[in-house]
Amino acid sequence: MTAQVSDVVENPDASAVLSVRGLRLQYGDRVVLDRLNLEVREHECVVLLGASGSGKSTLLRAIDLLEDVQDGVIALRGLDVTDPRVDADAVRARLGLVFQAFNLFGHLSVLDNLTLAPRLVHRLPRAAAEQAALQMLERVGLAGRERAYPEQLSGGQQQRAAIARALVTSPDLLLLDEVTSALDPALVGEVLELLADVRAAGTTMLVATHELGFARRVADRVCFLHEGRVWEQGPPEIIDAPTTPELAAFLGR
Repeated sequence: MTAQVSDVVENPDASAVLSVRGLRLQYGDRVVLDRLNLEVREHECVVLLGASGSGKSTLLRAIDLLEDVQDGVIALRGLDVTDPRVDADAVRARLGLVFQAFNLFGHLSVLDNLTLAPRLVHRLPRAAAEQAALQMLERVGLAGRERAYPEQLSGGQQQRAAIARALVTSPDLLLLDEVTSALDPALVGEVLELLADVRAAGTTMLVATHELGFARRVADRVCFLHEGRVWEQGPPEIIDAPTTPELAAFLGR
């Protein structure tokens, strides 16, 4: 029997949009996430910092149910989405995930990229889906580019289109995985400015990034991942005054 996404299970952090408890994931002998705990509350922006291999991307993929975890619980608004009875597609329909490399469908126009999930997953009529998509494209500064194909856009425009695609379904939680890492330095600013606007609109966000200035500007809380755990966390001020030698060493690099 498949558990419905609307079901609520007993959870000590049921008031949180996202609650991760004791999450463990390993590939062979390599432990990537080691009893990791994390929560994100309504309208909160949590920024994940950490070196390559610390588990940031794996954590985001696990939350989106793209990775099989060995132990622990991931709860979305109180629902244990790691329960094998849960419909994974229904869970993903409530999340927005933006990857490093855009992952737009190259054979579809920008408009079709944005309307695909609303029409096929959320069963929205085409006219309503296109209206919502056009409004979102205007919001992200891509008005007039709806008929373009991804290859006709700059890297910054492609990433803005990918963010628009994630936002158009009004997700409970927006997951962002190093979304500026594939961009030329000149394009990073325009994407970070968009994310600051998304944050100001109250979107609940979990962001993996190396952009410390962005973290200082928009984060409610910064979590430093090290050896598969949240090693240190606190307000953005910890970037300038770390309390652990591991975070100090990371920032020093």
